[in-house]
Formats: sequence, structure tokens, C-alpha cells
Amino acid sequence: MPRVVVAGLGPAGPELRTAQTNAAIDRSTQTFQRTARHPGALNGVASFDDVYDAADSLEDVYASIVERIVAAAANGEVLYLVPGSPLVAERTVELLRGRTDVVVEVLPGLSFLDLAWAALAIDPVAEGVVIVDGQRFAVDAAGRAGPFLVAQCDSAAVLSDVKLAVDDGPDVTVLHHLGLPDQRVETVTWDELDRAVAADHLTSVYVPALAAPVAGEVARFVELVRTLRDRCPWDREQTHATLTRHLVEETYETLDAIAGLPDSYPHLEEELGDLLFQVVFHATLAAEEGEFTMADVARGIHDKLVGRHPHVFGDVDATSRSEVVANWEQIKKAEKGRDSIMDGIPVALPALLYALKVGRKAAAVGFDWDAGDIEGPMAKVTEELDELRADSSLEELGDLLFAVVNVARHLEMDPEFALRAATDKFRARFQAMETLAEARGVAVSDSLWDEVKRTGR
Repeated sequence: MPRVVVAGLGPAGPELRTAQTNAAIDRSTQTFQRTARHPGALNGVASFDDVYDAADSLEDVYASIVERIVAAAANGEVLYLVPGSPLVAERTVELLRGRTDVVVEVLPGLSFLDLAWAALAIDPVAEGVVIVDGQRFAVDAAGRAGPFLVAQCDSAAVLSDVKLAVDDGPDVTVLHHLGLPDQRVETVTWDELDRAVAADHLTSVYVPALAAPVAGEVARFVELVRTLRDRCPWDREQTHATLTRHLVEETYETLDAIAGLPDSYPHLEEELGDLLFQVVFHATLAAEEGEFTMADVARGIHDKLVGRHPHVFGDVDATSRSEVVANWEQIKKAEKGRDSIMDGIPVALPALLYALKVGRKAAAVGFDWDAGDIEGPMAKVTEELDELRADSSLEELGDLLFAVVNVARHLEMDPEFALRAATDKFRARFQAMETLAEARGVAVSDSLWDEVKRTGR
């Protein structure tokens, strides 16, 4: 049968290769290496880096490499070289050993794990260290408290996912380029995990015991979205722009679920999940561009909320809702460097929401009727209605609508929901009137409308 000898190149430079591997290299007439992107890779030896560049997923990469190795073995024995040890985190070797059409011999090699234990000065057996893949940390570490050696931390995005899986992790040790001249072994805080080094395929992290086991539901979801981007043709084609309409649609569906409370909590749970998918999807796209990650999004909103609640986390006094809102607007204005409190309100908002936000902004700095004074806003509606009667212009109609929105604001009601509910009610009654008119063979009329309202049909 065709024969493949698998040997490890060691975790760093050529000085860490075993004598057995060097002897196999010297006598081989047909040699391949999984990748040339490794400090122990051989010059002039064919690699499969082209497969990485062309395949849609890592699993496709591994399967393709194995097929090419087996095909080459039909022409004579193949020496297949892999980084580190062939028996540690080597999916291609696992696939090769599962084949029945080729004989596979594995030569042991030094693993990055051996360098890690030396750098950490620990006995992994005595410490009970669990080795997990950084790209599956939330899944593989779920229910465990550690300690963990997290391998395959090849990017800031992976380190962000690890960080996101734990609410408040301990200080960790980053192991970077072990065995190389630029080796770094340093302790960093959990918050700095994804910013400590320029992570690559030679980066690992040691996490001591966690205060609580990894829950990881959000991190698992982030991983799922990344998998969809990797494997699903539709998801691969999406951009921030193409997802815009989906974000709008999911937002409105969430609002519909909220309008149906308390009977629609199951619906609301589902719609919030759909909305979360949009948020994670946009963060995933940004991570692919090297801009920010889901962890950055979570950290940013966390820090912003802390900064805008000095009455909770600082020494500012705010005992009423109006004081909280006023503080919030002034802090926001200072943060953004804005000249006006009105700056930053999107003019493309739906008109009712736009009017509501403008009214709230003015009220935040005291330009409003007194709290609890509904007569003032009501009187303004009457005034604007009289002006519209005197001058049936677009401007006067707008003034009346703006006055009505202010009434809604003082009643702490959402004018959008109020108008939608009234429209839905009118629509339902009109359709009932149509049905009644058709059954009686008459035209729709005021009398039929009154009957529908009276009978509740």
C-alpha cells in the first residue's frame, strides 16, 4: 500500500527538530510540508499554503491536503512535515490516520506544549491543565473552571472571543513565539488580553482557575456567526450595506413584539435573538477588516454607560429622572465636542420619532413645560389647531403635529405606537365594515361604521 511518514518540525527553529526527523528528511525523495509559514519550515520544500488561500474553510483545507498527500504516495513513499508535534492539534494527521488506503507512520516530535510548560514552570499533570482551542474556547471550556492552556490564539479576534466568554477573568500569561529570539512570556490583565501582543499562529494563553466556569452563550453565538461567514454562501456575500434592510426589519419586528406585551414574551425573546444576530454579524464583518470586534463593542458600551452615570458610579447627585437626563445630555455634548445639544440627532429619522427626540433634547436643558403640567401642552395643541383653521398651510399642519407629539411626551406615551394602534384599529373596523356591506349588498356608509363601532364586529 502507499506509505506516508509524518514527522514534526518542532515548535520553533530547526534546532528543536529531533534527530529522527532530520534523518527522515535526509533520506526522503518526496517531501511535503503543511505550511512554509513556520520558523522551522524547510526552504525549497513544497507546501500546501496555496490550499489555505483557495479553500472556503479550514476543514476543506485539511481534506484537500490529505487527498494530495495520498495521491502523491501512489508514486512512492511521502514524508509529510508538520509544525510542532504530529500528535498535537494536527487535524491533517488525524485524517490521514483514519484512511484505509494508505499506511501512515508517525515520528514523534517536540510540541509547543513542552516549551509552554517550561516557560510557565508548571507540571501540567499536577495542575490539571486543560488544553483548549482558542477558536472554540467558549464551547470547549464550557462548564470548567480551569486552569486552561489556550492554543491556536492566532488573531486579536480569537483573543477577543476568549475574553468575551468570561465576564471578569483573572490575570493571564501570554506565551508568544516560544523558542524564538523574540519570545515573550508576560502576565496581562483580562481586559488587555486581546491587546497585549500582535497575535499569530505562535501565540497561546495560560488561564489559571476562573472564579466561575465559562458560560459562553454569547461567545458561542459569536463563533457560530463566524462559522456561517466561513461556510454559508449567502452569509459570505453580505456586507454592512446589504445587511442594512435586515437590521431595520428586525428592529421593527422587535418593536411589534414589545407592543404585544405581556402576551408576546416568547415572541420578544425570538425577535431579540434575531436583532442580536444583526449586531454580531456587523461586528464580525468589522473584525474581518481589522477594525473592531464584538468584545470591543461590549467594552465600548460598558465604558460609555459607566461614564454617563456619574450619579451611580461617581460623586454626582441626581435624585430625579429629569436631573439624570440633563446630566446625560451635558456629558454626551462634552464627549462629542458638539456646539448644540441638538447635534447628533439623525435628520433621517421617521418624523414622529424625530419630533419626539427634538422635544426631549430641549426638555433636557429646561426648555419645556413643568413636569406634570399637561395643560400647557394641551393648550398649545388648541392654539396650533386654531392657527391651522386660519391658515391651512403645511407649516401650520406641522406645528399642530409637533404640538401633539409634545402632549404624548408629557403623557409618557410613544406617539409612534399611539398612531400605529389607532391606524390598526381603523383598518380593522373598516375591513369589518366592508365585510358587513358585502353581506347586505350595500355600500359602505357612516351608519355601517357606527354599527361596527357599537357592536365591536
